[in-house]
Amino acid sequence: MDIAEFFETMPFADLLGVDVTEAADGHAEGYLEMREELSWNPDRLMAHGGVTFTLADTVGGAALVSLVDQPVPTIDMRIDYLEAGTGDLYAEAETVRCGDQVGVVDVIVTDDEGTALADARGVYKTG
Repeated sequence: MDIAEFFETMPFADLLGVDVTEAADGHAEGYLEMREELSWNPDRLMAHGGVTFTLADTVGGAALVSLVDQPVPTIDMRIDYLEAGTGDLYAEAETVRCGDQVGVVDVIVTDDEGTALADARGVYKTG
């Protein structure tokens, strides 16, 4: 499976502008360029929580796809929002466990200065 192509053709991620930039050996990275349409605040650019969640979920899934070479539907994801994203968002994911049926991934979402915006743990179906 061509991981880059798979995530480039995912309609919802494409709509938001999620870009998976790396996915190999259970690790993935990606970013999302923040724009006005993705803000929850009409007066100030601030990422809606759903945007941050989608970036974390997509990059988390990419980390597992790099190991199992097939789509991995999300079973569950828990996210803690730490700061409001006011610019571009970056995500880095590490696989914690990749089993025959279920995989677990930890994801950190940061801004361009490396400030942590959200911590997430995703559970995905691997088989």
